[in-house]
Amino acid sequence: MIGESESCETSVARVVERELASTVVKIEQLAGGLGLRRFYRVVTTGHPSSVIARVEASEDPAGRPAATAPEPALEPLRSFLEQRGLPVPSRLGGDPARGIDLLEDLGSRTLASAVVGSSAGERAALYTAAIDLIPRLQRLEDPAGGVPAFERRLDDALFDYKADLFARWSLPEALGRPPKSSEVAAVSAAFRWIAGESAAAPARLAHRDFQSHNLHLCDNSGGGERLVMIDIQGAFLAPPEYDLVCLLRDSYVELPEHEVGSHLERVRSLLPDRPEPDCFARRFDLLTLSRKGKDHARFLYAARGRGDRRFARYLSNTVRSLRGAAARVADLDPSLARLADMVQALPESSCAG
Repeated sequence: MIGESESCETSVARVVERELASTVVKIEQLAGGLGLRRFYRVVTTGHPSSVIARVEASEDPAGRPAATAPEPALEPLRSFLEQRGLPVPSRLGGDPARGIDLLEDLGSRTLASAVVGSSAGERAALYTAAIDLIPRLQRLEDPAGGVPAFERRLDDALFDYKADLFARWSLPEALGRPPKSSEVAAVSAAFRWIAGESAAAPARLAHRDFQSHNLHLCDNSGGGERLVMIDIQGAFLAPPEYDLVCLLRDSYVELPEHEVGSHLERVRSLLPDRPEPDCFARRFDLLTLSRKGKDHARFLYAARGRGDRRFARYLSNTVRSLRGAAARVADLDPSLARLADMVQALPESSCAG
C-alpha cells in the first residue's frame, strides 16, 4: 500500500512514469463507488495518452463479514478473463507493493449513462449485449486452481452479513423505531431460508456487481462500440441468477417490468444449467430480496455512517424492487411472509438524502 510519506498522486505519477516511460501532464481523481478504493485518470505525453490508476485502500470494515477474507487482488482474474475472450480493461503495468494497477482508460460512458434518452429498442440492444456476457462467464472453469474467484462463493456467512446490515440500517426505516430482537431474528430467519435455496442451486462464476455503472461502452478500433466489464475483483461462485439480479434489478437504472421479463425469458435457456422456469423465477426473486436488501442498507450506511449521500437518491428504486420480489415469494415460507410485511413498510423516500 502507499506509504504515509507520499501522497497518492505522487505515488501514481511515479508508477506511471516508470512503467510507461512517459511524463505525467495531469492527474484527476474520479468519483468512486461505495468502496474506499481510489481511481485516477492520468494524462501523459506518451502512448497511451491517458490511463486509469486503480489504487487499493484500507478496507471499510462494514464492507464484508468479519470472518471472511478480503477481496483478492485484480490479478490473476483479470488476465484469466482476458485470455478467454471476456471484455475487461487491459493492464498496462503497476506496482503491487503500492497497491497500484495501471489500466486501459475506457472513458466515462457507462451503460447507465448510455440508456439515458435512448429509445426502447436501443436500450434493449444494450441490455441484450450485457446479458450475453453472463452465460459466457458461467461457462468458465479453473481446473488448474490458480484463480481465487473459484474458491469464493455466496455462502451462509454472506447471507448473515446481508441480514445484519438490513436489520441494522433498513429495518428502522420500515418500523419508524429501533427494531426489537424478535424483528431482527425474523430478518435473520428469512435470509437463512434464502441461503438454503442458494446452497441448493448450481454454483457458477458471477461478476458479483454486474450493474450498469460497472459496464463501460468504448470505441472499437475497427469501428462501433464494445462493452467492457470493470470492478471484477469481487467475483465468486453463485447461483445462475445472481448477476441477472444485479443488472435487471439495478438500483441505478430501473427497467420497465415487461423488459425485465423479456430479458429473463430469453437468457434462461442460454445459461449452462438451463434452470426450470419456476425455479429460475423463484431464485431470481429470492436473490433480489437479499441483494437489494443489502444495497438498501449500504446506501443508508453510506449516508448516515459516512456522510456520503450520493446514493440516497437510489433508495426509491431499490425499495420498489424489494417490494415486488417480497410480494412474489411471501407465500413460500412464514419467515418470508414476515420479511415481506417489513419490506412493504419501507418508505420510498428517506431522510438519508
